[in-house]
Amino acid sequence: MRHGGQILVDQLVRQGVRRVFSVPGESFLAALDGLHDADIQNIVCRHEGGAAMMAEATGKLTGRPGVAFVTRGPGASNASSGVHVAKQDSTPMILFVGQIARDHRDREAFQEVDYRAVFGTVAKWASEIDQVERIPEYVSRAFHISTSGRPGPVVLALPEDMLSSSAEVPDLPAPAPVPPGVSAAEAAAVAKALAKAERPLVIAGGSRWNAGAAADLARFAESWGLPVAVPFRRQDHMDNRHPNYAGDLGVGMNPKLGKRLQDADLILVLGARIGDNLTRGYELMHPADPGKTIVHVHPDASELGRVFRPDLGIVADAVEMTAALADTPAPRRWDDWAKAARAEYEAWQQPKETPGAVRMEQVIRWLSDNVPDDAVLTNGAGNYAAFLHRYFRYKGYGTQLAPTSGSMGYGFPAAIAAKLENPGRTVVCLAGDGCFQMTLNEMSTAAQYGAAVITIVANNGQYGTIRMHQERNFPGRVSGTQLANPDYAALARAYGGHGETVERTEDFPAAFERARASGLPAVIELRLDPEALSTSLTLSETRAIGLKGA
Repeated sequence: MRHGGQILVDQLVRQGVRRVFSVPGESFLAALDGLHDADIQNIVCRHEGGAAMMAEATGKLTGRPGVAFVTRGPGASNASSGVHVAKQDSTPMILFVGQIARDHRDREAFQEVDYRAVFGTVAKWASEIDQVERIPEYVSRAFHISTSGRPGPVVLALPEDMLSSSAEVPDLPAPAPVPPGVSAAEAAAVAKALAKAERPLVIAGGSRWNAGAAADLARFAESWGLPVAVPFRRQDHMDNRHPNYAGDLGVGMNPKLGKRLQDADLILVLGARIGDNLTRGYELMHPADPGKTIVHVHPDASELGRVFRPDLGIVADAVEMTAALADTPAPRRWDDWAKAARAEYEAWQQPKETPGAVRMEQVIRWLSDNVPDDAVLTNGAGNYAAFLHRYFRYKGYGTQLAPTSGSMGYGFPAAIAAKLENPGRTVVCLAGDGCFQMTLNEMSTAAQYGAAVITIVANNGQYGTIRMHQERNFPGRVSGTQLANPDYAALARAYGGHGETVERTEDFPAAFERARASGLPAVIELRLDPEALSTSLTLSETRAIGLKGA
């Protein structure tokens, strides 16, 4: 006989879970008790949003569901931001939520929430375990659903009286792996469509990738002589130094790459979704008239034709398809097309000077040239991230953790999760002053568990992205975008970490080396000129465009 919390934890052990992220609550005390003697590390976080984002980042890094525990009501509400990231980023993740006792249901009890209704449109599956005897069944199903087809988040509610009840029930083993495979006919159909194209463009993205798949993608691109682009924040799917890599399609994309997408007569989409970010709000390709042949390979049948009708749609693992295509003889007719795409990428990489004594473009180029090839770079959302996307060259798979959902505050908890998963690797978080303040309380978590991440805070005293849109649409009418900031270096030291303030570009390398050598969670604050609004335009230039449009 075991209580429900013990049964639950034993199932997690069976599933290979080594670490969970939590903010404790009285609604799942039995689960906490189950974790007490388990060979599972329980990372206690400072906010449920941070815990959920750490779990999501773990799912991205490992390909297996990251796991978080939060309490009912406000705890689950706080965690919903991480669930949304997992949904839009196709990341396997499981969120366990404490719930009211079953005999209190439907009386608007203390912190009562219907989690099936609340998470029904955000999670891949949301349910509640009402019988202690069925915990192994529900957990097994959760892991199956989270990792199958298009991966995603699962939310399971745990009534507190169910967890504290006891039962004699057998454990269930981890889901049996489904042997992946792509038929010869499917690979031949893709190859045949490609061979007919004059201006093909490969777009490789989505989740379920690994280092071997990234190597196969490079091999495929090289043997066929094809340009490869990646979707928003999937830049680590191919070594950016490879001559066939053409850049990323997403927010802040190279306009010339966008034009190349527009001019392509065929796109081969491997594992990615085709939506607004990829097509610049459907300006470059419209679902009603894309103007090109679309070959779409995706592991989930529901994604094929969801927005763009494919001329050839194949339900398959993009990783397996890429490997099959890499081994397929190629006509290789597109070398000039691929070389031109690469030249445009190289030109886009040349730093455009921004105003101020600290220049983000130079900082990012230094990082790109000096951090180890396997360093993990994380970020949240904001104009500061565009500098990272444009100027940093990702060298290997698993080195980029960033939310395709555009969630602020993501970078710092993601960096903590990455450091815990890979303690020997350099982990760098790039955050804006607005972005960092959303989750900087997790500095305490980093200090408690020895996660020596290096956080670079781009401080321009404003919500830069919104200010940019504000100046374009309502030039000169600044409202709700100004920020007051703490002394970030002093704050880091208050948490027991290392703090630096950089006011000149040339001082950054030494500051970074000191932060790395400290062996502590470190913060390097960059004091930026507010005029340095984006990679392409200053604040004044942006306002002038807005005034001209008005």
